[in-house]
Amino acid sequence: MITLHHAPQSRSFRILWFLHEAGLDHEVRYHSFGGKGLRDPEFLKISPAGRVPVLAVDGLTLFESGAILEYLAETRAPALARAPGHPERGKFLEWLHYGETLAQHLAQLTFHHIVLKPADRSPVVQKLEALRLRRALEGIEAALEGDWLLADFSAADIMTGTSADLARRFVPLDGLDRVQAWLGRLTDRPAYHQARAADGPAELYLKDFYHA
Repeated sequence: MITLHHAPQSRSFRILWFLHEAGLDHEVRYHSFGGKGLRDPEFLKISPAGRVPVLAVDGLTLFESGAILEYLAETRAPALARAPGHPERGKFLEWLHYGETLAQHLAQLTFHHIVLKPADRSPVVQKLEALRLRRALEGIEAALEGDWLLADFSAADIMTGTSADLARRFVPLDGLDRVQAWLGRLTDRPAYHQARAADGPAELYLKDFYHA
């Protein structure tokens, strides 16, 4: 059995979506950002940074969503990976990890819009990180030539698409027509809807859009 440690509206949604996309049997153990579960010493034994996702599979306990997706794709759903030697291998790895390029800006925006008390928030940081996030999205806009980041749908679309989907809460997508169309295709996928239904009650993002 595959076990996913998950918190709603977090990076672990990437793994939840992949599990549904690949049709893999799994169980979800839910954690809350509001409690102390992620700081519990027992949880810290399997996640040194006290974060989700954590995945138990094949006798292993894995953290870091990019590594988890790469492992699952290669061992459970090779059609969603690009194996060593495949002509798209380099691009697959590049776009798989581009999701974290977006996520670093999303983390700062989340911190300064949601986590900090209003008096401690920095409008300068909000505007700067929104600008950086927009530029990162423009990189996707320039690269998209077809329906997906590679010739066919892959785990890279899940990884980076999850971050781009969240980016819509902080950055208008005006002028990013390819990105908008790509996100539309991603969020129309049945597995995406299944994962959203399993995500759990919203804890972090309670607004559709956060203005700087």
